[in-house]
Amino acid sequence: MDKLNNLSLEQQLKLALIQRKINDLNLQESRKYLSLMLRYMLIKDNVIKFIIRSKNIGENIP
Repeated sequence: MDKLNNLSLEQQLKLALIQRKINDLNLQESRKYLSLMLRYMLIKDNVIKFIIRSKNIGENIP
């Protein structure tokens, strides 16, 4: 289970680049960025839930 929580090298690089950009933002820009990222995460959660539900529905069809 530990390996599932680790980031790939590509993800680590992406995270480092984003962290550099965030360090250059002022407080207001940081808040806007955080709000946008949270929105994207919620949308991603909804897409994943939709895919899982759709797959489960499809499995019940003979």
